[in-house]
Amino acid sequence: MSTPRRTGPGPTGDLVDLDAGTRPTSRSAPSPRTAPRRAGLAWGIFGVLVTLAAWWAFTHAAAGASTMIAAFQPERIPGATASLLERGVVLQDGATSLWRLLCGLVLATAIGVPLGLLIGSYRRFRWTSAPVVQFLRMVSPLSWAPVAVALFGVGNSPVIFLVTAAAVWPITMNTAAGVKALDPLHLRVAQTLGATPAERLRTVVLPSIRPFVMTGVRLALGIAWVVIVPAEMLGVSSGLGYEILNARDRLAYDEMLVVIIVIGLLGIVLDSLAQWLLREPTVRA
Repeated sequence: MSTPRRTGPGPTGDLVDLDAGTRPTSRSAPSPRTAPRRAGLAWGIFGVLVTLAAWWAFTHAAAGASTMIAAFQPERIPGATASLLERGVVLQDGATSLWRLLCGLVLATAIGVPLGLLIGSYRRFRWTSAPVVQFLRMVSPLSWAPVAVALFGVGNSPVIFLVTAAAVWPITMNTAAGVKALDPLHLRVAQTLGATPAERLRTVVLPSIRPFVMTGVRLALGIAWVVIVPAEMLGVSSGLGYEILNARDRLAYDEMLVVIIVIGLLGIVLDSLAQWLLREPTVRA
């Protein structure tokens, strides 16, 4: 005769088999994050649909007052997109703009992180550099466009220079903030254990300021992407900014609108990619 198995309430209130272990008999509840994500996605899709409906209504209502507005009607976007894709314009210019953006961000990071370490670590250097840094970071990067053209001529170099000038300051200031927020006790402990300055930098400072640097890089990415479009209107013959001017000169306003949409979509993708690449690693028990 078999002995009946004992059951009872588990830690979460579910009915569990006391003889078998801790496996619940009822199905576990869904993750609490699933419902908000689905709701956010649904509301986001709803917002896009409302925007498209408002766009369609406005362009059709105003088309009678201005024939130019008819070029911006949403039903003309597929044909303009197909025309750009046939000529290979969007892919080629998009790749060119992304390459210039990457070069500018790499240079900005190579300059901004060491400069932020110096500003955050040494009080006298921070006092000495404060007037110059505050002045430079308050000047619009596009103000340097004539200087960039005079120094580097036309081509990729002035565009990369302007992207670097726009992206360097968010990285610098966030790095300096991370160094100033560092607990001095950690450095003293490392020094007591005999760590050299290079070892303290590698094992204490850099891991501690990583979230601040990541935030600075993400902010720099957004600013640089905004700046690169007008920067590519300065004597270059490629890039998404150039393609906007080219479409305007040809009075192809529907193609110009497609390029603007591509710029916005690429910006969203770049920001999402930055969040994924620069996210904090999760620790699992």
